[in-house]
Amino acid sequence: MKDCTPAWIEGIRIVVRTILTTGTPYCADSMHCTDSSYYEVFTTSMRRTGWSISIHRKVHRVNISTMTGVSVSRRQHKRLLLLAVLGTTTMGLATGCQSLRPRSLFSDPAPLHAAPRIAETPPQTERGDQKATEGDVSAPATPGDTPGDTPAQADVVNPVGYTDEVDPIDAATSPSDTLTSFTDLISQNENLQTIGSGNTSGSYPSSSIEPSGGITLDVIESIALSNNPTIAELVATTQKAAGFKTQVGLRANPTVGYNANQLADANTDQHTVYISQTIITADKLALNRNVLNEALRAQLFQLEAQKYRVATDIRTTFYAALAAQRRVSLISDFQSVADKGLELAELRKKGQEGSQLDVVQAEVQKNEIDLLLQQAEIQFQAAWREMAALAGNPGMQPEPLIGELPAAASDLDWQDVAATMVTSSPEYQAARARVTQARANVSRQEIQKIPNLNVNLGAGSDRATGEGLINFSIGAPIPVFNKNQGNISAALAEYIRACREVERVENSIRARLAEVSNDYGSSRVAVERYSHLILPNAAESLELAEIAYKAGETSFVQVLVARRTYFDTNLRFVAAQRLLAQSRARVDGYVLTGALNAVIDGSGSASLRGQTLSQQ
Repeated sequence: MKDCTPAWIEGIRIVVRTILTTGTPYCADSMHCTDSSYYEVFTTSMRRTGWSISIHRKVHRVNISTMTGVSVSRRQHKRLLLLAVLGTTTMGLATGCQSLRPRSLFSDPAPLHAAPRIAETPPQTERGDQKATEGDVSAPATPGDTPGDTPAQADVVNPVGYTDEVDPIDAATSPSDTLTSFTDLISQNENLQTIGSGNTSGSYPSSSIEPSGGITLDVIESIALSNNPTIAELVATTQKAAGFKTQVGLRANPTVGYNANQLADANTDQHTVYISQTIITADKLALNRNVLNEALRAQLFQLEAQKYRVATDIRTTFYAALAAQRRVSLISDFQSVADKGLELAELRKKGQEGSQLDVVQAEVQKNEIDLLLQQAEIQFQAAWREMAALAGNPGMQPEPLIGELPAAASDLDWQDVAATMVTSSPEYQAARARVTQARANVSRQEIQKIPNLNVNLGAGSDRATGEGLINFSIGAPIPVFNKNQGNISAALAEYIRACREVERVENSIRARLAEVSNDYGSSRVAVERYSHLILPNAAESLELAEIAYKAGETSFVQVLVARRTYFDTNLRFVAAQRLLAQSRARVDGYVLTGALNAVIDGSGSASLRGQTLSQQ
């Protein structure tokens, strides 16, 4: 049978199917979509039907047009949409054709993909003779707009992937691939769905949940990057910085007025309409934009650094909770062994092969294990609550964690790690952006003393003479007393402070990395020793002790000692695994921690514009 579904029905089906599968609202006429800025995400053409379909996210726009240029009215759109939803198919046309089968709106959904847009910039200038718009950056629109990875292109790097419809900046780079094992996670923070019974304040993806139940590290990181309040705060500060950057570059408004003279003298009055304008000289507005552009760039680096802080803290608490969960599992196994040991001691006492001392010692060991089990459960609950608070969703109910603690790790060259970490750390790049901002402000303050021009032009009439009047004046303040020397001195001091701040940040990174390297190295060696030597020996010792005890060749005390040794060895192995995983997480996160620390607002202000317009 030949499929004779009309082209317009086939086209509208694909649109509706895409809307229902992606959640994109329908806009019947692109002229009525209010926001002109959008990202084109999906475009497809159906050669058989002759229809072209474009779906644009951000403003949730769906445009429908024919390849032949035939327009479709809004009323027709609504009718076609209704027909498509009802699953209408054309049956038995004049040619006798019949539809093969009803087409489901949800069959073969078209994939959506939007590649991140990476900003590029020209070199920076020392003075203000280059327009500030050449180095402009823009703030992310939402907390979910996060960067992708691009190779480093210059010594001075910029925050990754943050751009809008404005000119880009210097070079876009991502942190070193050798250190950032979860960079891709940070750049994929969208399409969140609700899972879990305890979700009360946020949404998070359900695709990573295993069928058996539980939650993975990737899911919790996605929750945190979406709901942590500090990230939203820094997004707001970047928006502030972008607004200030726009404001300081605006020109002065003209003044229009009316002037009347000699009104008391009959027939001698003069009437004039005038316009005045302040002409800003020395490219001060461009220099203003340069200063605020660097403030925005620094805030974007701070935003990226905060995402690493959140991800690092989430990882360390996740591994703490995972280790506690593992401890609960191990102690539960040991508990059953202790119960069997107590039963065996009682049986041997009844058979007059053992003593009451053996029973009491077995009871002591069992009670100790019961206590450790309760403590491990408390530790898991506490780690879960901490992790939920860091994720910005404290209402999450505890679930089993899906993950593995590391069984081995490679040795690292800490000199190379330190060198790479310092140069690529967003914390360090933010400090360097502040140096560039301070240097730009020095250049801006040095030209403040160049006066602006005040121009006035008027036209009117003189009733005494019956003639017309034209007045023109131009003036400028003379920098005799105020040459902006105080602000220049302050700007130079701020530049020196910013340079020293870069040194402090670098030394702080190296010091924190040295501390982490100690934890990483010691735990790595411990994990290797436990897994290859200590645990096998402890297991063999326990097995031999139990065999000897059953054969009457050793005392029950030796069995208890062997059990306790094996028990403690396994718990210490889990502790070493936890420390190794947490140390690696801190290295991957540029040794940045403090997911809920107070956010420092460095967005600046629009005071430079007021300074530009007032030179007295």
